[in-house]
Amino acid sequence: MTRYLYIEHPFQLESGSVLPNLTAAYDTFGTLNAARDNVIWICHALTANSDCEDWWPGLVGPGCTIDPERYFIVCVNMLGSTYGSSSPRSQNPATGRAYGLEFPLVTTKDNARFFSLVANYLGIGRVRLLMGGSMGGQHALEWASLEPDRFDLLCVLATNARHSAWGIAFNESQRMAMRADPTLGTDAPDAGKAGLEAARAVAMLSYRHYRTYVGTQSEEEADKYDDYRASSYQRYQGYKLWKRFDPVCYYALSRGMDSHDVGRGRGGVASALGRIKAPTLVISIDTDILFPIEEQAVISRHIPNSRLEVMHSDYGHDGFLTEAVKIGEFLSDFLGDQLRIDATTKRAFTDALTGRKFAVPGSEEV
Repeated sequence: MTRYLYIEHPFQLESGSVLPNLTAAYDTFGTLNAARDNVIWICHALTANSDCEDWWPGLVGPGCTIDPERYFIVCVNMLGSTYGSSSPRSQNPATGRAYGLEFPLVTTKDNARFFSLVANYLGIGRVRLLMGGSMGGQHALEWASLEPDRFDLLCVLATNARHSAWGIAFNESQRMAMRADPTLGTDAPDAGKAGLEAARAVAMLSYRHYRTYVGTQSEEEADKYDDYRASSYQRYQGYKLWKRFDPVCYYALSRGMDSHDVGRGRGGVASALGRIKAPTLVISIDTDILFPIEEQAVISRHIPNSRLEVMHSDYGHDGFLTEAVKIGEFLSDFLGDQLRIDATTKRAFTDALTGRKFAVPGSEEV
């Protein structure tokens, strides 16, 4: 069950703007042991929430590599998100209304500082493993560089040390689609709906791969000339996000992702990554066009005690969520555990994936 921490003091952002107070939505799973050395902190991706058992099935949960019977698992909703932490939906004390589009820029470094603050308030000191994928990996790298003595181990997946021009271009294309919707940020019914749906359709092209679309959205009718499956899939993905996510929050989070540069203020990327003391597992996906392998190679090259593993997936960037069994096997070895996913659990999860011909569970949009 999601809980809330209310921090009643100002929080200065990297930009110089100040949030007068903070709300942190968070979930925990399992029990903190007597030695307080079994904490696994998971940083979620762009539009996920703090319930990591829900969006990372097969990796987090009973019988999985990250098992609440063994570990105390913590996930905090990032600032700017729809799911409970301070965001554009929060009340601006200066106006008495929601911030909306006036919500200040929250960088990945700001979110790392936010997580550190929440950990302190929750009485969590040492963290056995810090991990995250995509934007969550960006946050994890920022935090590990900010507080190198706090973490025993670090695992980042499908992420980068500095957001690329390619990634920024994808995000700006989405924001252009959102700004083309004149209802964005207004009080109109369904405000921002059309823009968000178009933005999400753009995003899906970066989250998936050519093979994903060909394998799941190709036409079975040879002579079809309209109303294509791929077209309806794009519309569906846009609508699905609209049903659960605030458009202005999405706009704000994409700006935060663009801000990511672990080297800013730390003498550059190599210097910042060189500060990280935790042995680090970097996992790359061979079909990821949004965060390609060379970006994870940079991370591994500059973190002193790290290794790079390249994982195959037909799902592109979304493989960091859909390939939970493979990730669990890498991670189990890395944690030094003898635990392996039992054959029944592994078979059931694999069947759940392969049995859905036209729907991929656990994609980036969850």
